[in-house]
Amino acid sequence: MRYFHPLLLACFLVCVAPVCVAQGFVFTDLQGKTQRLQDYKGKWVLVNFWATWCPPCLEEIPDLVDLHETHKNSDLVVIGVALDSTEKSVREFVVKKKISYPIVFGDYEMAEQVGEVEVLPTSYLYNPEGKLVSYQAGLLSRESVESYIKRKRTK
Repeated sequence: MRYFHPLLLACFLVCVAPVCVAQGFVFTDLQGKTQRLQDYKGKWVLVNFWATWCPPCLEEIPDLVDLHETHKNSDLVVIGVALDSTEKSVREFVVKKKISYPIVFGDYEMAEQVGEVEVLPTSYLYNPEGKLVSYQAGLLSRESVESYIKRKRTK
């Protein structure tokens, strides 16, 4: 078995890591439209993993709809990725709850393009340059996202 010197391995990982981050994700939403991180350069992108049966997920959806509607034409988009549900239940839920942001019917393998999803809901936030800058396992609010972005802009 061949071993690598730890310093050489560390240099390799540092050099390769930016390439992995830069690629981002590619999903297809329920409307058949491709959702790519690279297509949203210049905007914050919030990717939210959820399920139709998940009470905290359902609690945060109205805030996510408000967040998306307020910012979609200027500086932020929300993309929802439904996990652990059936496609039929997701489609029905989206119509019933009037979810206006893109929804992807996904699985955990697809989610790995973004990161680990150990609990639902889980959200990842990308900055306008396409860099992953924040992760939230559990419930989030419109206010928390807007506050985070405001703090980052003032730095």
